[in-house]
Amino acid sequence: MFRALVLDQQDGKTQAQVKTLQESQLPPGEVLVAVDYSSLNFKDGLAVTGTGKIVSQFPMVPGIDLAGRVLESSDATFAPGDEVVLTGWGVGERYWGGMAEKARLKAEWLVPMPQDMDARTAMMIGTAGLTAMLCVMALEEGGLTPAAGPVLVTGAAGGVGSVAVAILAGLGYEVHAVTGRPETEAYLKELGAHALVSRESMASKPRALEGQRWAGAIDTVGDTILARVLAETCYGGTVAACGLAAGINLPTTVMPFILRNVRLQGVDSVMCPLSRRQQAWQRLARELPVTALGEIGHSIGLGEVPEYARRILDGQVRGRVIVDMSR
Repeated sequence: MFRALVLDQQDGKTQAQVKTLQESQLPPGEVLVAVDYSSLNFKDGLAVTGTGKIVSQFPMVPGIDLAGRVLESSDATFAPGDEVVLTGWGVGERYWGGMAEKARLKAEWLVPMPQDMDARTAMMIGTAGLTAMLCVMALEEGGLTPAAGPVLVTGAAGGVGSVAVAILAGLGYEVHAVTGRPETEAYLKELGAHALVSRESMASKPRALEGQRWAGAIDTVGDTILARVLAETCYGGTVAACGLAAGINLPTTVMPFILRNVRLQGVDSVMCPLSRRQQAWQRLARELPVTALGEIGHSIGLGEVPEYARRILDGQVRGRVIVDMSR
């Protein structure tokens, strides 16, 4: 028997409740994992509240991230006692996810825990941190170096943005952080932000080209803000886009691309190949400043997830929310 947060539908509305389940109720998979920690992301918030069409079938155990220990494995890649981390692959959306004390999973979804990292640290990083590192790698592959000039991070107080600020600052970049919450200034500067940029100033409709301000950028929000970021990116700069918190549209022109040689690189962490995931996790273990983790994450129990799901959608949560299965 084990506890799990289970989503179901009643009269067309999503209901979230902590239930006690049996292992026999778990879906098929090669590896049975004792989950130590999961996390609460924006996508989880949509799933738990039923706000977005995230869940494809019910009942569903949400949680797109998890970290824990292998209990059983029919795949030779893993053995009982191995520590593993999982992010993405449709877990928590199409397949039962991490907000449970146990999970049965496909072996190909799992990444061995990086050396000198534990389950709680892995979930303080989670999908948000993995995405942030993949964005940093995309900027580097576009030729960006700290000497090139200021780098912008939008949605900087969120999960992806917070980790991106910390990584970039740790690598020596001059990071400018976009936020709509002035009260997060001290938090973002503690993570390494050089300066703050107001969300309002970035949300105004840009001209086809604006003054060149950013050597590169990581955008987590999309829509008009991403359009302005592109219009303000310096010649030859790269923008890594990984989110749509502000909307799915991109009201821009071809001008930044054909006159300033700007590169827009999409970044996906859900179906990211295993080899690139492993590279990103190893870099996170080495390059994400340990001091930043205490600022970025805080823990809740399974029973608190529905409340925090609503709060994360209302923009009332900063950084990372860790779901501790022992609470």
